[in-house]
Amino acid sequence: MRRTARDTEESARRINRRSLMMGGAMVAMFAVLGVRMRFLSVEQADEFRLLAEENRINMRLIPPERGLIFDRNGVLIAGNEQNYRVTVTREEAGDVDAVLARLTNLIPITAEDMERIKRDLDRNSPFVPIIVADRLSWEDFSKVAMNAPTLPGVTPEVGLSRHYPLVEDFSHVVGYVGPVSERDLEERPDPDPVLRIPEFQIGKIGVERWMEDTLRGSAGNKRIEVNHVGRVMRELERTDGTPGRDLQLTIDAEVQNFIQARLGEESAACVVMDVNTGEIIACASSPGFDPNLFVRGITQRDYSALMEDDHRPLANKTVQGAYPPGSTFKMVTALAALEEGLITPETTHYCPGYLEFGDRRFHCWKRGGHGTVDLAKSLSESCDVYYYEIAQAVGIDKIAEMGRRLGLGIRHDLPMSAISEGIMPNKAWKQERWGQDWRIGDTINASIGQGYVLASPLQLTVMTARIATGRAVVPRLIRAIDGTPEPLPEAEPLGLSAEGLRAIRGGMYEVMNTQRGTAYSSRIADETMAFAGKTGTSQVRNITAAERARGVISNDQLPWNRRDHALYVGYAPYENPRYAVTVVVEHGGGGSAAAAPIARDAILRVLHGDIPPLTAYPANQRGRIETDLNALREKLRDLTQTGNSRA
Repeated sequence: MRRTARDTEESARRINRRSLMMGGAMVAMFAVLGVRMRFLSVEQADEFRLLAEENRINMRLIPPERGLIFDRNGVLIAGNEQNYRVTVTREEAGDVDAVLARLTNLIPITAEDMERIKRDLDRNSPFVPIIVADRLSWEDFSKVAMNAPTLPGVTPEVGLSRHYPLVEDFSHVVGYVGPVSERDLEERPDPDPVLRIPEFQIGKIGVERWMEDTLRGSAGNKRIEVNHVGRVMRELERTDGTPGRDLQLTIDAEVQNFIQARLGEESAACVVMDVNTGEIIACASSPGFDPNLFVRGITQRDYSALMEDDHRPLANKTVQGAYPPGSTFKMVTALAALEEGLITPETTHYCPGYLEFGDRRFHCWKRGGHGTVDLAKSLSESCDVYYYEIAQAVGIDKIAEMGRRLGLGIRHDLPMSAISEGIMPNKAWKQERWGQDWRIGDTINASIGQGYVLASPLQLTVMTARIATGRAVVPRLIRAIDGTPEPLPEAEPLGLSAEGLRAIRGGMYEVMNTQRGTAYSSRIADETMAFAGKTGTSQVRNITAAERARGVISNDQLPWNRRDHALYVGYAPYENPRYAVTVVVEHGGGGSAAAAPIARDAILRVLHGDIPPLTAYPANQRGRIETDLNALREKLRDLTQTGNSRA
């Protein structure tokens, strides 16, 4: 059927109308797109440029250089050494297992290392570098560098690692660093972001731990350009962090080394303190350990050996050890009685070798007794009965009050780990601790430093320094930070009577310098350096009545861990006190035989500034002393060579 002209014209009009409508719609759509494009490209250009920049630029933290630790004379105690290491970045490596397999052909990687690497890779972002191997030799490091093109994601790096050049000498004082643990992070409410860098190390014990914020410094950062999949293309900008601040300790490294060698294989502790400033000159705990083992990652075998050693090398006996002070405590009991006016230096008591109280007999160490004893004799010959008698009159509360006044039963604030408060008991303490009333027998035991009384070598040194000066000397370990000396407040007077202190000091002088004194054999020949002190022997086992009847078993016939502790406290010179010293030898037997000779050598080393001359010792001892000092010199040389080889 043919269409009419009218139909054709109408059809054309419809087509034109639709074309116009479609054309208009298209124009409108392009207009909207144009407006939108202008809005995005012009008005929001800065915002999108910033987003693009953030996608292109990454920020990474740069660990700060840890502050150094020196002794009082500038000898390096804890430093940083170059550390060659290799890292891998999971995102860049692709097939991580294949890359690690190739690495094992170049450098030593144990199965334990491999487990740790994979654990770290799983825990961290794909873009975070993970340490594969640490402390590599230059040869192994070079192998990785040369084969870098075939090891995608692997980066050889040169960093810094903590190092302790004096090895065992400062292991307990300075401590060591180790990788940040989950516990470390939990202990900090708002942890520094640098602590989350894999394998970043912080102080674990000792000065390293307690001065962590000072030593750590603040992290730097670098801006790196990455491609669209996150691979590093180049470094754009670097801002180095602020290094940690350096510390200078009060300890003399050479004196510390001498005393550590002098303690030898004993389970022992020695503290030397300046009585006028409170500065700790030496703080030696034996045996020590190599802190570098912990920095490098100690093996289970090495750690087990340290833990199973009955001499407890990981324990800092100078501040952590709490021991019955034995007869070194007698000065506290005597001063309490003097200050209360209950005795004078001339007051006497008779010692038959024991004191009977109720149905119990409290024995003196000298079975036959000391006869009539005044204060000076009670100290020089260490009569126990004298103190049993005066303690009943003065009472435990006054004795405890004097003990705290002299620095016992107090936690001294030093940047060291596990500082013991000790125990300076009184009536309220026993009621609170054990729910029991205090008894006279408890006072009698406490009067000679037994029973509940416990003190650390540090506390006993503070006690001795306060007796020597009559002032509330406070121990200090940090001498300067970044070269700026730490404030040195003047010690306040204790408020004790000059007569009482003079009597106690006189008794301590007789301990060392009269023939019946318990430490006469450890006297110093040079009167200008005359030594005053007190020996102590503290029991670690009960002696039964049956054993006393048949004769007390001597220490050398007992197993080591059942022998008495040997103690000694003293100061020198007597006329012008400069240094106080405490020595504790665990299970060493008698204080006069085991502890006093070590204390004499230690105090002479400090006073002379070198290994003591033979003239400092009594003439009849010089042959033996010369042999001992020559052996000690040889040992010091060996220790120095061993330390250098480990370094």
